[in-house]
Amino acid sequence: MRRAFVSLIALFSLLLAVSASAATGKVVKVLPHFLDAKGQHSTSPSLYDRDAYQAFLRQNPDKVSGIRYDVEWRVRNASGPIKLRVELRGIAEGNLPRSKTVETTVDAGKGSSRWNGVELKGEDYKAFGKVTAWRVTIWDGETQVGEQKSFLW
Repeated sequence: MRRAFVSLIALFSLLLAVSASAATGKVVKVLPHFLDAKGQHSTSPSLYDRDAYQAFLRQNPDKVSGIRYDVEWRVRNASGPIKLRVELRGIAEGNLPRSKTVETTVDAGKGSSRWNGVELKGEDYKAFGKVTAWRVTIWDGETQVGEQKSFLW
């Protein structure tokens, strides 16, 4: 009986050690924002003003200089820096849609969720054209630990 109890404790400890080493993550929220010529997505800190300015930029695409994806994310047990990757699909060219990948490296930090932005602006944005679908992934080294995608992805 005692041997079975000791074996059970050893097995439980081994399972805890294995599960503690693997990184886990989640993309909590993704907010795409158009940017004006100054790189701003709002005229003031007010959420109402931000939404009104975003509507203005959608109606006046000549005033848009880029797009930023503000990503709220969470990762536990990361082995090093985290990569936020945004994959974009645009209007079709021939048989296949345009695609582009933009990524940034961020510090994993500790604790609760964090916000970071990933931008596509300037000539890259103008050449890409209208974005029709997106997917945001979180990478710990070569391992994908979280994902969120738009409806059309």
